[in-house]
Amino acid sequence: MNKPHSFHKQERIVSQKIVDELFSGTSSQSLAAFPVRAVYIIKERTHEEPAVQVLVSVPKRRLKHAVDRNRVKRQLREAYRQQRELLAATLPADRCLKVAFVWLSNQHFPSADVASRVSNLLLRIARKL
Repeated sequence: MNKPHSFHKQERIVSQKIVDELFSGTSSQSLAAFPVRAVYIIKERTHEEPAVQVLVSVPKRRLKHAVDRNRVKRQLREAYRQQRELLAATLPADRCLKVAFVWLSNQHFPSADVASRVSNLLLRIARKL
């Protein structure tokens, strides 16, 4: 049963090749809305891949305890899941977008703040499309 607002495995970036391409800096772009940074790349779309794929990263350097990192990752995924239509509406059909959300702070933020920062980043990416 597919839920219309769920976050499926196909929408996650799992390929090390794509991760390397995102963070190599040659063709990727970056935006920040503290405490979140978005690194993204726009590519040609093949017929079987989703339009947008996402990676969520919370470095151990920022939050030492796994419980804290997992909480922040949950907040980031939920904020993206609720607002991903902002990107899907503006993305051309022949293009795909790969986005990595990276946590920049050493502390927690309320979920509403995280959601507003992710929304800000998604709107800025959508404007550049």
